[in-house]
This record gives sequence, structure tokens and C-alpha cells, in this order.
Amino acid sequence: MVNCVDMKYGLLTYTEQGRRFNIGDYVQSLAARQFLPRVDALINREEMAVYDGDPIKIILNGWFTHNVVNWVPSEKIHPLFISFHVNSSAAPYILSRRALEYLKRFEPIGCRDQYTVQLLEQKGIGAYFSGCLTLTLDTYTVSQTEISDECIIVDLLYNYPRVSSLLEDWKALARGFISGDVLDIGKRSRFIKKMLTPALLAKARFETQLLPAGRYTDEQKFAAADGLLKFYARARLVITSRIHCALPCLAIGTPVIFINGFDSIIDICRFQGIINLFNTVDVDRRGNYKANFELPGRIDLNTKVRNPTGGKVVAEHLREKCKAFIAQTD
Repeated sequence: MVNCVDMKYGLLTYTEQGRRFNIGDYVQSLAARQFLPRVDALINREEMAVYDGDPIKIILNGWFTHNVVNWVPSEKIHPLFISFHVNSSAAPYILSRRALEYLKRFEPIGCRDQYTVQLLEQKGIGAYFSGCLTLTLDTYTVSQTEISDECIIVDLLYNYPRVSSLLEDWKALARGFISGDVLDIGKRSRFIKKMLTPALLAKARFETQLLPAGRYTDEQKFAAADGLLKFYARARLVITSRIHCALPCLAIGTPVIFINGFDSIIDICRFQGIINLFNTVDVDRRGNYKANFELPGRIDLNTKVRNPTGGKVVAEHLREKCKAFIAQTD
């Protein structure tokens, strides 16, 4: 490793996939940025293999990766693997012999979820559950006097099919017919009304972490993520199905309820270990739901929850790892 005086520091950015992109990726990068002395370069997650700039330190947290062919990072990248997630959909391609040899050099690998821990350990790679780096975003916490009476609903049951998503293009519509998703249109709305009272739905503010592709620079995306976190910090209650909304809320101290309507392995594998940190309402495909906290009916304007405290312990370990990585000089 080069001398720390000459070392550069990088931050992940992301390639847009399709017509919309998830600002939650940039929330993850904001969590990494707070530990860096400065940002000398923005490194696209999908292009790390071809990086040919100065030697650079970078915190590699999040989902890896969509461009599986270009996965193994350049030798000029000096990584900290923390909050690392390998999805079931990408694992057969990412965990090649060459990739495993690469990961072996940086073990133990800090994993965002227990699924990734087990996956790497089965391949002979030392790994541990680190949780998600967004749990360290407590710098966005505001004083009690700044908290509004507003309830924010963010991408609730976003995995359920909707007319707007099926009509995005002919391929989406075709997939909807083949998978049978067209038969489930309307379930999302019905289930939400089953869990949340009309008064709450009428008064709540609805937000999304999906933004249209092709309209924002990376600088604007970071600004949008920053603004969203400041917005969540002032809410009385947040209800969401986005982990990168719920996890930062835990860090900030905003009461949050995670609505879990996921049943595919692609989603379930992301949550193992993380979902235990939330006040959660599990919903099945018939609309039956069950909370892991006291909920004597539907969520309404008077619902109050206290966030579990397990995330604080996880966050402290994450901070220690990141600070030690930045301070490392050899």
C-alpha cells in the first residue's frame, strides 16, 4: 500500500438501470463519505475493474454488482469490504475462482446480511455480519423542536405490480403476462388500505426513492439523497418498504415501521439479519399481516413506535472498522 500522504480517497457512484434509479444507492455512499478525509474521485461501482487512476482507498459497501463481468476491482483500488452484499441473482457470476482469490486477500469480509456471510463462508472466505453502513448516519439527527407532526409513506409494497410499472414498455407488459403479475394489479392498494386507516392515508405524505433516469448529475443525486435524509429526520413517523429508508431512520432516531411484503429469494436474501432491527409488519400474498410490535388493529394517526436499539451496537462496530481503515498507513 502506498504512503498515506499520497493516498487518494474514492466514493462509489452507480450506473442507472432502466428508466428510473434508486436514490438509496447514494444514501449508502453518503454513509461511506462521512468517514473519508476527502473525496478525490468518484468511482462507478460497475467500472472498478477498469479503474486506472492513482492508487485509491474506497469503502465498498452495498450490492455487488450488476456488471458481473467487470466485477473484480483494479489493483489500484485499496478496499474496505464492509456492508457487502452478494445477491442470490449475482452470486454464480460474482464468486468465480478469480473473485474468490481476490476476496481472500481482504478477509474477513464485513457483510450487510447473514445470507452473504453464509455464502462466503461456504466458499472458504472469512466473513462476518457487519450490518449496513447507513446505520451510522446519525449526524442527520435533529432536535425535538424540529420534528413535525408529519407521517411519511415511502414506496410501500413497491414490489407489487402496478399498472404504471407494467406499462413502462412492451417488455415489462410481456413479463407481466408471462409471470401472472397482471392478475395481482390492485392488491397493493387493497393491502395498504387493510393495514393503514383512511385518516392516515389522507393526511400522510407519500414519497419515493425512485427518480427518473437521465436527468441528474452525480452531484445532484448526492444532494437529493442528502435532502431526503434531512426530510426523514423531521418526520414524526416513517412507514416504508425500502431498507435504505428504514435503516437511516434507525440511525437518525425517526420512528419507522418496515412493511415486509417480499417473498422472492432475491429480496429475502437481502434482509437476513437486517430485518431483525426494525419494527416490522409482515404481509403475505393474501393480505394477512402480523406485526412484531404491539399493533391492536391498523396503523393510524395515533400509532407510536419506539425503534429497537440493536442497530446502535451494530453502528458502533461499523464506525470502528471504517475509522481504522482510514487511519491505516501500511
